[in-house]
Amino acid sequence: MAKPILDDPLWELMEPHLPPPKRRRRRYPGRKPVPNRVELNGILFVLRTGIPWEYLPREMGCSGMTCWRRLRDWHQAGVWERIRRTVLNGLRGADRIDWRRAVVDSASLRALKGGPTRAPIPRTALGVARNTTFSPTPKACRWRSRSPRPTVTT
Repeated sequence: MAKPILDDPLWELMEPHLPPPKRRRRRYPGRKPVPNRVELNGILFVLRTGIPWEYLPREMGCSGMTCWRRLRDWHQAGVWERIRRTVLNGLRGADRIDWRRAVVDSASLRALKGGPTRAPIPRTALGVARNTTFSPTPKACRWRSRSPRPTVTT
């Protein structure tokens, strides 16, 4: 079996946030659901290595498609956001976050109030500029009957 990526302390931190497995009906036989820990190991393996989901090794104990579905379902349920907040709160409480390396990017934060006033945009020329899509050659058409005839150039 492949080496598990998820150690016990991290699993104990994440387990309460994962939804319980769905209850199975007794009348319908089939495969038993894969445990959450095995699925999480598969998800972390794919995300760490960058391999496609369908190439997830069988010795991980789950299929790549099942891992992908579980990742999608957990994302829709808000599991990853809850886990992220729990980890950040734990790190903040232990004073383990180095704020000197934090960066605020204006592309990810919206300026709610904007600037004091907008500066006027200066005009670059008095007249209208030439169209950049202008071409002196005749226009081509999809249909041969509508396109101009080719001319011989010497």
